[in-house]
Amino acid sequence: MSIVRQQPYGLLSELQREMDRLFSASPLREDGAASLASGDWQPAVDVREDAERYVLLVDLPGVKPDAVDINLEQGVLTISGERPAIPADEVSGYRRAERARGRFVRRFSVPESVDVEQVAARVEDGVLQVSIPKLAKVMARRIQVNS
Repeated sequence: MSIVRQQPYGLLSELQREMDRLFSASPLREDGAASLASGDWQPAVDVREDAERYVLLVDLPGVKPDAVDINLEQGVLTISGERPAIPADEVSGYRRAERARGRFVRRFSVPESVDVEQVAARVEDGVLQVSIPKLAKVMARRIQVNS
């Protein structure tokens, strides 16, 4: 007898995520063109905005840094890569394999107010961190009024 995992609200959860993405007010929003049609899976991404920069945190455990490609072109940041499949000689030993494998692609619209020359990326503990600095002229500055 095998155990079957039921997810009766799986489609509703997916619809809710898509609606949240559609109505997101973030200037760094996911481009509608990126979908599972452009890859086999999608890593989870957090987008944070600081005073000086935008920071993307992408969960990529098991993906080697040299297997990740990051491009910023015409206002679209594209993060793509691949998590390798289970080697054929190891497949027989697996009882369960839930982690997604294969190609992934994530695309994000980037506002014109960023410094594209200073974008930096690093990986730590399986998390890719992409830092996108804002242009100095766009950052708000508080001016104190003296009497």
